[in-house]
Amino acid sequence: MNKDFPRIMTFLRKERGTSQKQAAKDLGISQALLSHYEKGVRECGLDFLVRAADYYEVSTDYLLGRTVQRNPSAAAEMPDSDDIRHLKGNMINQINRKLLMNTTTVIYDLLAQMGSKRLTNAVSNYLMSAEYQVFRTVYSAEDSNSQTLFSLDKSRYQNLTAASMMLELETAKAVIEREKLSLSLSPDILSCYFEKGASSLFNLIQFSERNVRSIDKTDG
Repeated sequence: MNKDFPRIMTFLRKERGTSQKQAAKDLGISQALLSHYEKGVRECGLDFLVRAADYYEVSTDYLLGRTVQRNPSAAAEMPDSDDIRHLKGNMINQINRKLLMNTTTVIYDLLAQMGSKRLTNAVSNYLMSAEYQVFRTVYSAEDSNSQTLFSLDKSRYQNLTAASMMLELETAKAVIEREKLSLSLSPDILSCYFEKGASSLFNLIQFSERNVRSIDKTDG
């Protein structure tokens, strides 16, 4: 029996603010049967699975816990991290730009909810340092390009920027601990509030962790 289905069914109903009695009526089954489905006592059939997916406006894969993407159309707009690796040229540029922009929006929305100016500043400094380092690396690919745009020494900026980023990350952690900041989050909650942004975030996490694992294997 699928262990995720009962949890997700219950979550979606409560998220909508619908009573079990009303949801059962809308879905064309008895309240007792819906209760069994939500408790995992009984396993539903394919017809009900499709009906429930339509009712809650999610994919059947989401109901079964096979994906964190609620809407199949949203998934289609953002390719899976496995697919992104095989794209070429302008297409991968567009996908990665969208992925990074959407994820950055999610991060800043979460920062706004946490309400800490110091935390937002530390995160902003970290992200700007990363952008600076990447831009300067690309800019300096041509040796003859003027370096008057920059004040940091060309031979030292990478190490200095990396150190600055580590410091800002530690500052962010210290602020969270000192100000006792927290948010109750899960893939379900992120999918609910951020839709397309959540899809980008999930792909970014998968892609980044795959890259880290590949480096770890190489070093090993």
